Amino acid sequence: MAFTRAAGKHRRPSVLSRKSANIAGVAALTTTGVIGTLAPQAIAAEQDLAAEDTGTIRAVALDHSAATVAQRIEEQAHAQQKALDEAEAARKAEAERKAEIKRKAEARAKKEREERERAAREAERKRLNTFRLPVAGSYVSTSYKSGGSLWSSGSHSGVDFHASSGSSVVAVGSGTVVEAGWGGAYGNNIVIRMNDGSYTQYGHLSSIGVSVGQSVGSGDQIGLSGSTGNSTGPHLHFEARTSPEYGSDIDPVAYLREHGVSV
Repeated sequence: MAFTRAAGKHRRPSVLSRKSANIAGVAALTTTGVIGTLAPQAIAAEQDLAAEDTGTIRAVALDHSAATVAQRIEEQAHAQQKALDEAEAARKAEAERKAEIKRKAEARAKKEREERERAAREAERKRLNTFRLPVAGSYVSTSYKSGGSLWSSGSHSGVDFHASSGSSVVAVGSGTVVEAGWGGAYGNNIVIRMNDGSYTQYGHLSSIGVSVGQSVGSGDQIGLSGSTGNSTGPHLHFEARTSPEYGSDIDPVAYLREHGVSV
């Protein structure tokens, strides 16, 4: 027996019919507000997920970028500080080098100055302690203790050095002038207290070039030779004494030789 399908029943809905039904269903759901409630929530959820994923990636990227920039800044700061430290060390080294050069130069200058001063003192000491003839290049024309009526004591109390009138007369050594002026039989005369405590006298001078209290050094000119006082002609009468008083005379030639003068 054959079955037949009744018209209008049990037929498969056409595609158009299904679409129409779906549209109708959606319309109905829309009318009831179900899709209106669910759709925004679903869309928002999807957007949140998308935003969360994108924000995480972006945050990671920003964190990595910030770390890189911070590292570069730190490295740059370290390099700059290192350069500053090296520059400061170089500056200090240069300052120390210059200071050392200055110290050495000052020490060298001080040493040279001290050597010059020492040499000057030594030269002055030698000059002060060096004795010389009272008339340069002269010689004894009348010896010590020579007898005769020319001397009130009956003998010569000093020696006579040959000298023409106006010859330079110098101090035989360093000392202080204790007498400068007229000395009776000695004419114009000078008496010097020597640094060693002895005394020297220079007589018959034509002129006197020093004054009492004046310090003189060995070789300093004190006057000019002449023939004043009890004299028979131009010459220099020279005496060595133990005191400024007449009668304390000692051998002037021996005195000069004791002080290194060749007579």
